[in-house]
Amino acid sequence: MLTIQWTDVLLLALLVATALVIVNMSNLWAAVMLMGIYSFLSASWMLILDSPDVAFTEASVGAGISTILALAALSLTTTKMKHPRHGALPLVVVLVTGAVLIYGTLDMPHFEDPNAPIQLYPDPSYVDRTEAETEVPNVVTAVLASYRGYDTLGETTVIFTAGVGVLLLLRNLKRRRRSEDTA
Repeated sequence: MLTIQWTDVLLLALLVATALVIVNMSNLWAAVMLMGIYSFLSASWMLILDSPDVAFTEASVGAGISTILALAALSLTTTKMKHPRHGALPLVVVLVTGAVLIYGTLDMPHFEDPNAPIQLYPDPSYVDRTEAETEVPNVVTAVLASYRGYDTLGETTVIFTAGVGVLLLLRNLKRRRRSEDTA
């Protein structure tokens, strides 16, 4: 039986409300700030879903680095949005993409289904075999660094790339200000 957690409903309502406000804003600085809030709300949602690693990544990358990167990019442009000229095409692309993503999840097992593959596999004996297979004594480290090594490398690469992007934007901003001061 489906039980409704009011915190879940409230959090999802806040996510939807924040997204709608962001879409309708013309002040880009305020929109960037609200995007950071949206990322924190998303991180809270991931925490409720018992996924603290994804919540931590969303909080640090989504709310932290992305907000700093967007603010740095915004400092190189104007703070008011210009009206788009392409009509409804972006809305159509978003709706089609959303429909495809929802269609892709229709055959997934229900949340907390005891017969779902995630509940049945892998066999708990992987904890016993981890040290012999990976030569790493810590199971968590073995999972992150060996079994999911490419995934962890990808996440680290994303964080590193975002950091380098922020540094490059800030460096260009510093050069731009210096050239304005000398002119």
